[in-house]
Amino acid sequence: MKRCRWVNLDNKLYVDYHDKEWGVPKYDDNELFELLILEMFQAGLSWECVLNKRESFRKCFDNFDYKKISNYDENKINELMNNKDIIRNKLKIKASIMNAKVFINIQNEFGSFSNYIWGFTNNKIIYNCMVTHNELSDKISKDLKKRGMKFVGSIIIYSYLQAIGIINDHENGCYLYKELI
Repeated sequence: MKRCRWVNLDNKLYVDYHDKEWGVPKYDDNELFELLILEMFQAGLSWECVLNKRESFRKCFDNFDYKKISNYDENKINELMNNKDIIRNKLKIKASIMNAKVFINIQNEFGSFSNYIWGFTNNKIIYNCMVTHNELSDKISKDLKKRGMKFVGSIIIYSYLQAIGIINDHENGCYLYKELI
């Protein structure tokens, strides 16, 4: 079975992520928040590195419960900074707390984060952009930054939109290319 070229076929987690998650439309706010935080932690690193630490992130970040994360204090930040099983970047850890607060504000304003993020495309999936950012990711990045989110540049947001299925960038030769169109 032919997959997108970026998939490391020697890493079962990566293959499963590609086959079952990447590019599949997501509407659940818990899933949307988890992927937003993981994409944020990816900044400057590889997705495979983050994916390999995903279960540790889930455990340490209270299963990505944004309500709990929004209340993390200095003790929790120090605990996370001392955990070798996750990416220990203080700026990203603090950003995850701020982003959880903004996420909740967006939910309050739009009824759900899903309504907010999918509203940018009128609930439509965009196919095969094959770039690192575009006008859509620029627009969402700008809006999220204006609301106070951190580590949400256009390239990170583009990757996020791919992860949550708003942008479907499975390559032409990938077995999922035709399946999802």
